[in-house]
Amino acid sequence: MSKELVFGHQNPDTDAITAAMAFSYLQNQLGYETEAVALGEPNDETKFALDHFDMKAPRVVKTVANEVDKVMLVDHNEPQQSVEDIDKVQVTHLVDHHRIANFNTAQPLWATVRPYGCVSTVIYELFEDKHIDIPANLAGMMLSAIISDTLLLKSPTTTDHDREAVKALAKIADVDYEDYGIKMLKAGTNLDAKSDNDIVDGDAKSFELNGSTIRIGQVNTVDLDDVFVRQTDLEKEMKSLMDQNGYDTFILIATNILNSDSDLLVVGDNTDKVEKAFGKKLNDAHRMNLPGVVSRKKQVVPPLTDAFEG
Repeated sequence: MSKELVFGHQNPDTDAITAAMAFSYLQNQLGYETEAVALGEPNDETKFALDHFDMKAPRVVKTVANEVDKVMLVDHNEPQQSVEDIDKVQVTHLVDHHRIANFNTAQPLWATVRPYGCVSTVIYELFEDKHIDIPANLAGMMLSAIISDTLLLKSPTTTDHDREAVKALAKIADVDYEDYGIKMLKAGTNLDAKSDNDIVDGDAKSFELNGSTIRIGQVNTVDLDDVFVRQTDLEKEMKSLMDQNGYDTFILIATNILNSDSDLLVVGDNTDKVEKAFGKKLNDAHRMNLPGVVSRKKQVVPPLTDAFEG
């Protein structure tokens, strides 16, 4: 059996990196030979979790076909969010919690896609199904991923599956998940240490919507003013990335993790469709307030998809 690489999406967040680590560990216990890798460096939040649980980040790769013939995907399926040479390898496994879009394979594959708040919750249940114990430090990372993706279980994407997994993983990792969770989330909101590129593109994903390429970034903060005091420079960076990559529209969502309040900033074309999606007008600063909107997956991409296809 040849070695396979396991990885999440570009600009990896805590879930993308953790899911690769967890699913690789699970598959190795089941007899596969795999290695977890990442399509980018861990962000500050993920570094906090890795340091807390004394774990090493997966190595970063730019391409995979030069190393392996087969790969396993976690936390994504859309090719524009994956490794650049994904079309040159066979995808044998997929574990995800997002929409399925533009995803085709030449061979059948092992796939588990569940509409949970976090893909690490899905992987937790796969461990349970196979009666395989999760090491304490890995359980801590999986707990961190769920806290990250669900904003400490406050996101509307949160399911009972996520809540049950958090309690079980916290017990294995021996941590108070609420106390730890606040500290971890705050670790990812130190905007003074982030460049303009880190803020607008550090957690960005591309989506193909009815022929337009939409780039959607999201940054967490404890004060929205900390983001938008830099708006002029952030817009310059967004426009530069659009020119470099051919994006039609660039959207940045800044989310206050303390009160679940978000502001959306848009640069480029299709502003009318953005307004249609959320039923609001952009102000003169190209922004709109979106109270209670914290999930790109559930509260941003679906209405935008409807607006672009309507």
